[in-house]
Order: sequence, then structure tokens, then C-alpha cells
Amino acid sequence: MAGVKIDGKVIAQSVKDRVKKAVLELKTQDINPCLATILVGENPASATYVKNKHIACEEVGIITKDHKLASNITQMELNKIIDNLNTDNSVHGILVQLPLPEQLDEFATTSRISPLKDVDGLTPHNAGLLAMKKAALVACTPSGVMEMFDFHKIDLEGKNVVLINRSNLVGKPLYHLLLEKNATVITCHSKTKNITEFCKSADIIITAVGDRNKFTLTPEMIKDGAIVIDVAISRFQEKLVGDSDYDKIIQKASFATPVPGGVGPMTVAMLLKNTITAASLSSQIGR
Repeated sequence: MAGVKIDGKVIAQSVKDRVKKAVLELKTQDINPCLATILVGENPASATYVKNKHIACEEVGIITKDHKLASNITQMELNKIIDNLNTDNSVHGILVQLPLPEQLDEFATTSRISPLKDVDGLTPHNAGLLAMKKAALVACTPSGVMEMFDFHKIDLEGKNVVLINRSNLVGKPLYHLLLEKNATVITCHSKTKNITEFCKSADIIITAVGDRNKFTLTPEMIKDGAIVIDVAISRFQEKLVGDSDYDKIIQKASFATPVPGGVGPMTVAMLLKNTITAASLSSQIGR
């Protein structure tokens, strides 16, 4: 029997519905949640991502401030824009769309954002709080994955989880979030030997490689009834795909996410949720 589809569109809508209610509540306190986005250059994919985030914000009542910057902007000029947004009390969240042009330092840029407005959860301050189980603002994709588990009432305690990613954006935050739920987590990556053996022993596999030429998760690599969360998305043979073929994986897994329509919608939904959290934090400190 085929497993259960984890539908990111449905779960994302449930998050958006909660956010919409929270926006209305904040407005009764004269707080108008606002997200400022920064897009450097004219990368078509990045421009589409930012546009979709603005549309999502409009759907739930969050104000947006769009900053489109020339691709040759200097680090000093970009820093000044971020500094101004940090001190702008009408702005509650700041998002710098990555990747940045090569003359700009991504770590220096994201680290410049006020931790209270860091809706991507990428500042060293918020990453450190996450490791200490104290984070209020967590990277959107990892928190979206955790929302999926909550939605389907999947108990993570004592589960063996194989996480195939070690990036600051996905793998490392997810590692800490899973540990908080008392899962046993093994992180695999490009240098891991015998990755198939790790996968075969896992109750849950979360994969985020994003390159089918380097890695594909096949049904033979998972045990019966495993849960598969496919975070990856890339173009392969003229199609948008994840690290696995959903139609094949779902025949063996108890739960699995499709690509597209799985984790992707959750990332935007959690950005909206983080913006509301940041707006709430600003009200608590009198901003």
C-alpha cells in the first residue's frame, strides 16, 4: 500500500491562515508587520523568489518594502542600506536574497542584519540561540520541515534520522531542531562513505543535495515504512525534481513529500510566520 503524501501546499496554507489572524491581532495594537527585501542584481530566479514572497505577504496582510539594487553595489553601500533598515522602526523583518554577486560577502551581509529582524535565521546570534534551544527566529526551510512533522503528528522521539545535508541554511539548523525533539540524528554529506547503509537503517530520511548527477535517493535505499522528506529542487532532464522520484518512493515509504509542492511552499509560509514573530518581538521591547 502506498504511503501518505505530505502536501506542502495544504500545510503552508494552514500556516498562512494562522499568520493572517496574527496580523489582524497585531494591527489592533497599532503594529503593521513589515518585511523589507533586498535583491542585488538581476538574477531571474532570485527575482522570481522575491516576487513570490511579496505576493505571499500581500495575501496575509504583511507590508513589504522592496529594495532592488544594482549588481555592482559595493559592500559598504549595501551595509549602509542594511543599517538604515535595522534602525527603521516600521520594518520588522529584513531578507537579503541569496546568492549575492561575487564582490559581496554573504556572511558579512547576513551577519549585519539585526538578530531581531533576521527572518531568515542566518545571523550568528540566532544560529547560536538555536544551538542553545533558545531561538525565536529559525531558518525557514528547516522550520517548515518541522511544521510538516507537527501537522501529521509524527513523533520524532527516539527515531533514527538520516540528514543528507550540512549547510548553514538547511542541514545544521535541522540537526538542532531534530535533537530538540529527541531524535537520534546522523548527518551525511559528500564525504560520507557507505551512505546507502545509513539510509537503510533510518526511520526518517531528510535529503537536500539538489544535484541528480551526484546523488539520487532510490527506493532500494530506504526501509519499508520509512519517512522521506525531500528538500532538494533542481532541473533534471527538463523537469523540476528533488533528490528522489516521489512516485517510486511513496510505494515504499509511510510518508513522503513530492517535488515540487512539498517543502518549497513551506519555506515561504515560515518566512511569513517569522515576520510576525519579529513584529511581536519589536512590540515587546517598545519599538
